[in-house]
Amino acid sequence: LHLSAVKLAELHSDLKIQEKDELSWKKLKAEGLDEDGEKEAKLRRNLNVIMTKYGMNGKKDSQLVDTNYIKDGTESDTLDDPRLEKLWSKAKTSGKFSDEELDKLWREFKHHKEKIHEYNILLETVSRTEDIHKNVINPSEENLVKEEILHSKHRELKEKLRSINQGFERLRKVSHQGYDTTSEFEEPRVIDLWDMAKSANFTEKELESFREELKHFEAKIEKHHHYQKQLEISHQKLKHVEGTGDKEHLNRNKEKYAMLEEKTKELGYKVKKHLQDLSSRISQGLQHNEL
Repeated sequence: LHLSAVKLAELHSDLKIQEKDELSWKKLKAEGLDEDGEKEAKLRRNLNVIMTKYGMNGKKDSQLVDTNYIKDGTESDTLDDPRLEKLWSKAKTSGKFSDEELDKLWREFKHHKEKIHEYNILLETVSRTEDIHKNVINPSEENLVKEEILHSKHRELKEKLRSINQGFERLRKVSHQGYDTTSEFEEPRVIDLWDMAKSANFTEKELESFREELKHFEAKIEKHHHYQKQLEISHQKLKHVEGTGDKEHLNRNKEKYAMLEEKTKELGYKVKKHLQDLSSRISQGLQHNEL
């Protein structure tokens, strides 16, 4: 796969969550609690996203690279969207961003690209399900259940599209005006969650509690980024030492690399699980708005 040390750690975290979700689903299925197959379909979608994200779906150039680094002043891959490319080009040449801010902005652009890709995967899944549903001649109770699943998927599509539109508006504003020093959050995923939370059916007290939780979540993400960077540095050092033939030095570097790799995997898993939980709570609040 030719993945970097950080991407391998991220893949491990994604697969660990997928495995845990599948084990939970098997228990539900054994108890007859997934009769409509919605949870199983969601698991397949999630696996499809993972395989596409890390280039394991058999298609070339399909990886969603979300590196935190801008190597030699150039991006490691493209944004696949003319509007995003135009905004990024404008931001780079505007002189409004420090190197650190450009690094952060690039991370926001990559996050936005990944959201669009996940939306397209879900849209394709819904389109296939609708085609199958339309070809059914005799309606039955089972088909009525499947129709309700379609409604649920359409709500999910609507939420994702709203998040994409909000995200693009934010990127457009930041690219033109630079970063607001008074901004409450900096991490793209946290900004998305906060924007969506403000649109959900939360009381003032619940929203304030959610705001505090997001601050803790952002600190957790920053810690994860720190270990990702340390892992990349350790990986580069290890490759250098391997060429020197110094066994003692090599063993020390291997030990440090193994420690950093394990910590990065652990933090990556915690971040993604926390993100799942927060997203689920917001989703429930948004659905309540529509009822």
